[in-house]
Amino acid sequence: MINPQLESRAVLPSGDDALATALAATPGIGDARVSVAEFDRIVAGVDASHFLLTPSAVVTPQDATQLAAVLAFARNTGRHVTVRSGGTSLSGQASSDGILIDTRRHFRSIEPLDDGTLVQVQPGATVRQVNARLARYRRKLGPDPASEIAATIGGVIANNSSGMACGTHHNSYQTLRGLTFVLPSGTVIDTTAPDADATLASAEPELHSGLVRLREFLTGRPDLVQEIERQYRGKNTMGYGINSFLDFAAPVDILAHLLVGSEGTLGFVAEAVFETVAIAPAVATALLLFPSLDAATRILPTLLDTGAATLELMDAASLRVIQNDPTAAGMLDALVIDGHAALLVEYHGTDDADLERQLDTAADALASAGAPALEPTRDAAERARLWHFRKGLYAAIAGVRPPGTTALLEDIAVPVPELANTCAALQVLFERYGYDDAVIFGHAKDGNIHFLLTEDFTDADAVERQRAFTEDLVTLVLRAGGTLKAEHGTGRIMAPFVERQFGAELYAVMLEVKRLCDPHGILNPGVLLTDSPDSHLQNLKLTPEVESEVDRCVECGYCEPVCPSKDLTLTPRQRIVVRRARAAARTSGDHALDERLAQAEGYASVETCAADGMCQTACPVLINTGDLVRRLREQDAGAAVKGGGAAVAKHWGAVSRGASVALSTAKTLPAPVARSASALGRAVLGSDIVPQWSSDLPAGGSKRADPQPVEPAAVPRVTTPVVFFAACVGSMFGPAAGGLGSAVAFRRLCERAGVDIVTPESIESLCCGTPWKSKGLSTGYDTMIEKTARSLVAASDGGRLPIVCDNSSCSEGLLHALTNVREIDGAPIQLTILDAVDFAAERLLPSLKPERMLETLALHPTCSSTRLGSNVHLQQLADAVAVDAAVPVNWGCCGFAGDRGMLHPELTAAATRAEAAEVTSGDFDAHASCNRTCEIGMSRATGENYRHILELLEEATR
Repeated sequence: MINPQLESRAVLPSGDDALATALAATPGIGDARVSVAEFDRIVAGVDASHFLLTPSAVVTPQDATQLAAVLAFARNTGRHVTVRSGGTSLSGQASSDGILIDTRRHFRSIEPLDDGTLVQVQPGATVRQVNARLARYRRKLGPDPASEIAATIGGVIANNSSGMACGTHHNSYQTLRGLTFVLPSGTVIDTTAPDADATLASAEPELHSGLVRLREFLTGRPDLVQEIERQYRGKNTMGYGINSFLDFAAPVDILAHLLVGSEGTLGFVAEAVFETVAIAPAVATALLLFPSLDAATRILPTLLDTGAATLELMDAASLRVIQNDPTAAGMLDALVIDGHAALLVEYHGTDDADLERQLDTAADALASAGAPALEPTRDAAERARLWHFRKGLYAAIAGVRPPGTTALLEDIAVPVPELANTCAALQVLFERYGYDDAVIFGHAKDGNIHFLLTEDFTDADAVERQRAFTEDLVTLVLRAGGTLKAEHGTGRIMAPFVERQFGAELYAVMLEVKRLCDPHGILNPGVLLTDSPDSHLQNLKLTPEVESEVDRCVECGYCEPVCPSKDLTLTPRQRIVVRRARAAARTSGDHALDERLAQAEGYASVETCAADGMCQTACPVLINTGDLVRRLREQDAGAAVKGGGAAVAKHWGAVSRGASVALSTAKTLPAPVARSASALGRAVLGSDIVPQWSSDLPAGGSKRADPQPVEPAAVPRVTTPVVFFAACVGSMFGPAAGGLGSAVAFRRLCERAGVDIVTPESIESLCCGTPWKSKGLSTGYDTMIEKTARSLVAASDGGRLPIVCDNSSCSEGLLHALTNVREIDGAPIQLTILDAVDFAAERLLPSLKPERMLETLALHPTCSSTRLGSNVHLQQLADAVAVDAAVPVNWGCCGFAGDRGMLHPELTAAATRAEAAEVTSGDFDAHASCNRTCEIGMSRATGENYRHILELLEEATR
């Protein structure tokens, strides 16, 4: 029998135009975006949990006033509201079938205060973005969730997030120093104001007096005080943080701390002030391997006594996932995993001597206990690699689940002495209920473990299996004196069990808190508190199989902050959500819905995807959604387009020169004439085929086969020359005003360093293939790559000489294309592809003597330099020419993506908005990047002259 939820997933209410009209007409709503469109509601409704609800409307306010207007509308119409941002929450608290308010897009302000000891932030900023702003002060936020790349401050506060090192000492509750919040009534309170409590008493007298009454009740009951202290002796995010009644006296302070961990059920946090924590100056990390999970957990008290800052537990299944990750080469290669477990241990020292004392103490303690030897590393890169695997562990484990199943991540905590027995009992439960692929990992220092199960909710027995397993789990954890939620929040998954954990009297206090703050019940009903004993078994998410490129996705949202289209159309997660919604619609027989989604998908998902691969750099399971988009483009391309692509590949020399001439000609024409010509072509052939000309585009470049004269040889020649593959983009687009272009700069730098250059035959007709690959034109791509490979094999003497390219996207394109070309005419080949930035830093810079001719330089890495791992060398070159070479905190892919920025200029405008604002507000002597089209995109966004870093290096070494 098929679970009936399979059919219900695709049955969605049609857009309620009356709701949209009424919302748009609400006083104070202003120009907030309001949508009831089916497509928008589907893509906005998904979060990282295993629950799925589709909102009735999506509102994107620009400020707290507009958000308060939505709350007023909900009160007056009897609707309910969920406020969310990053959607990384795992317990269902960010999903809603009511009005969904998206605060991720506009609430992103970050302002360090008092030399970084405090930071004032809005809810849409991510933890990583805040920490990037604090880095110059050697400070960071206390909460350190593994999802820092995507977890927003709104979610961190709403869930009282902690993480790996912060424990309960530096979590959201403890480091909060002020809140500006909006209550469901519309009242706005800034707790940093000296009259904040009086303002609350005046605006909300019943709430104010109710909080006083509850505090008097609790403090007058020693038995309840003792129970609250027991509940909150460690991590605990079950229910409301009623420990605030004991920790604070003023109602406004009690309320502010009740809002922490309230999961959007009491009010909206518009801004917060946190006390930051110092970044430890001396740090060492080690991976300790144990023969069993029991051995790893039983050593914990010993390690706790040594003062370890973090103790991260990983079981055998976790280790297998890491072992199979290609980026983990050399870490666990020799280990035959059979019941093993590991602890990722880290020590923080006030200085090197303090760190050494801690490490010596730990080594002695481990030796006395007969445990594995401590082999710590202080190398920043190696430490980052260890933490990369731990932080991405949940999504990585979930990514190897059987296709079509849903990942469920639970989160519990017990006293550390009970952890070993609890883990053993958990494994018994896994076996009893057939969860053979269950995985255990987590923050062992706090007795806080996560375990992941996979479930096929199309199985008729799945829901009952979940019901029985959860009942046994609740009994196990509470019997051990633990909490059912330690840091992921109560959400929907544990809401039915709050009363069982706290008892009737404390549960009644929580109900009264909810009534006082939200008397109309408009905020996030069913989350944190519920009267439904089965809420954890309702609205379960199905994960139908779609395409192999993206089936591993667990919808965690890690990819979203780095996506250039996130503020324009869709994110990678949302692109995958659309594919799954379409698959579910087809399964349920709703072909009309599938067709409607397909129509909307064209522009939002396919045309405006930069296909830059940045999503893969953030994805724990290395999904590149661009691979899917390119295949969809190929499916959508007509025969004429495919044939044209193949023809262009065969005659690329003439075509690229024609483009160069066209750009130069356009520069001589009145701008309206040139714009009209491109507009006419777009109208006839399509806006996704014909680029849009604009006056900020440069004139055409010079031929690649005609290198500019170089200086006479002044140094001894290096014995091994290099093959220089000058990118065709530098031939089509001329250099920036006053510049030489990267190709000429590279040749001159090689001459000064004594490096000879070999130019491939027929270079004008060669290309890395990216223009065809990005459009899904496989025939043209294959034609070009074969032609290019043959030429480069000959030029490199069968692969003996390295091949250097002067544009990062082309270097990446060549690397990927030629990696797949294993042989030509039956002869095996192996070509070495290097980006000019890497080659210049490693081979040229040591022979050159650049002068720092610039005081300040704004540096823009590219998506390709990031994926190539070239950014360290890019920074090295920038530091050689400028005293202060800075990458903007708001740096991201520019979205120009070859010609995508000319086909859809709105993509680049959206992608660069934050970085451009930061750059234009600064004072820089020059601006540099490492890819010609990215330089054009950034010049367009900022009005500044971006040039290739090699041009600046050439000037500095004249």
